[in-house]
Amino acid sequence: MEIRTLRHFLAVAREENMTRAAERLHVSQPTLSKQIQSLEEELGRKLFVRRSFHIELTEEGRLLRRRAEDLISLADKIAGEFTALDDVTGGDVHFGLAESYQIRYLAREIKRLKGLYPGLRYHISSGDTEQVTEKLDRGLLDFAVLAEEPEAAKYNFLPFPEPDVWGLVAPAGHPLARRESIRARDIAGLPLFCSEQGWRRDIPAWCGEEMENLHLEGSFRLPYNASLFVREGLGFLLTFDRLIDTSPSSGLVFRPLEPRLETRMYLIWGRHQVLTPIAQRVLTELRLMGCAQTSNSGGLRQLS
Repeated sequence: MEIRTLRHFLAVAREENMTRAAERLHVSQPTLSKQIQSLEEELGRKLFVRRSFHIELTEEGRLLRRRAEDLISLADKIAGEFTALDDVTGGDVHFGLAESYQIRYLAREIKRLKGLYPGLRYHISSGDTEQVTEKLDRGLLDFAVLAEEPEAAKYNFLPFPEPDVWGLVAPAGHPLARRESIRARDIAGLPLFCSEQGWRRDIPAWCGEEMENLHLEGSFRLPYNASLFVREGLGFLLTFDRLIDTSPSSGLVFRPLEPRLETRMYLIWGRHQVLTPIAQRVLTELRLMGCAQTSNSGGLRQLS
């Protein structure tokens, strides 16, 4: 199975039309059709089914599409790494980030690094711990940011200078909005939205035995989407402070949990991971800044 064939397969999957895909790839339609047929024969599975005016992926085709996208991304990353070996001023660095207001510290450091290495190109993807660590472990990322303490035996890490503070996002007109803080008993039985990771790990640590009285209405990976459901009166969102617009015109308020619940963020990379030259330079600078700055001055802390 060749990378080139997988690129052509992905083009057909995106276009859902053999003719358009062939035009985009600058190959003849018979050549492209023969490649797809050979791929199906190699895998022993039908990848596309024909409809009236288009073709679409089978279940097996959708599985291959997910795998092919990862393989192509990894192949492109490897090619970029070797191209950048002799480039002392730049190259590509890939980050997988959990959502947090603390990401501003990383953005601040990247801005400074761009001054040192003008050719630095950074690529950002977002996700929860499971998503970003999976990509890091598969070699698709250079660094990841987690909202939980990493496995010390598996990852090196730099802690961010501040924790994120948990709270409840509620409609501005709701009685809960008049409270200064929120206890577990205040939200017992109410429809709640939360990330799966937070509901599984952080919220039980906060409320203990009262967890059995809390009702998860739905889980969200992106708090912004959850906030839209809160605006429509479908429930209340448990999330980090400053991820959602709770300005006076937003119609929403944020109230911290009581007792206070905090989550620390960590920049991680694999203990046995071989970093590209530019990724190593980025890491070196982040370490230096961590040693030179205190948590109050806005830098990542010293390596743990």
